[in-house]
Amino acid sequence: MTSLSLAPSVDRLSFRRRLPRPGHLGPAAAVLFLVLLTIAALAPHLLIHTDPLAIAPREAFHAPSMAHPFGTDQSGRDILARVIYGARQSLTLGCGAIALSLSIATILALIGGLGGRIAEQGVRWLIDILFAFPVLVLALLCTATLGSGIGPLIVAIGVGSAAGYTRMVFGQVLSVRDAGYVEAARALGHSPARIVVRHILPNAFRPLVVTATMGVGQTVVWSAALSFLGLGAPPPAAEWGTMLSMGRDFIAEAWWMTFFPGLAIVVTMLSTTIAGRALQRAIEGRGS
Repeated sequence: MTSLSLAPSVDRLSFRRRLPRPGHLGPAAAVLFLVLLTIAALAPHLLIHTDPLAIAPREAFHAPSMAHPFGTDQSGRDILARVIYGARQSLTLGCGAIALSLSIATILALIGGLGGRIAEQGVRWLIDILFAFPVLVLALLCTATLGSGIGPLIVAIGVGSAAGYTRMVFGQVLSVRDAGYVEAARALGHSPARIVVRHILPNAFRPLVVTATMGVGQTVVWSAALSFLGLGAPPPAAEWGTMLSMGRDFIAEAWWMTFFPGLAIVVTMLSTTIAGRALQRAIEGRGS
């Protein structure tokens, strides 16, 4: 009798253990969305076969329907196709800007951390100067100098967001350069280049893995903001910020023209943030 009465509770307990934990659903959904976003950027034809630039004037301003789940714009272009194909440019801008920011941060941090007192003070002053300008203002100055387009936009956002990464890498280099294992490597006669590559850079970049992951979403938002101002890819390019700019004149009649590109930007930002925090917990050994 006792074993029979305990069997259902044991079965329920094992079933509950097999269920995904609520804390894991968010990161799983974020990673799934980022995987789909990567597929959309690398091979959008696997998700949709509609040409994002094909116009159909007779189908202009169609509301979301079975034929066009995200509706159409003023020229009859399919919004869903444009959002999917727009992931390529948006992710190119985000990842390119992060890569440029990290490159600038690495160069300045190594110069300031290993170049002596004058170089260290010079990098500190440069970081303070860069921090005096808001990211978007500095990006606007760069685009005013370099012009509009994808390349200048990557440079503008990369330079504009480099100050924060430089401060992080610079602080890590200063704390690592006098560590015991670095002193031991010097005592063993290792070359400065080997010490930098094998010991200083890996430890200096460790905290940046999480920050850079979350920074991709932030740079996507900044690039969309600059494209919205007309400084990014020119219309009718399938880029999320450009789509927002094209749809703002029709927001009262065709809300879907701005809603779905804006939703893609917001979900990308949330997904990179959630994935970055989950990665941080995993690195710190708190993922279980």
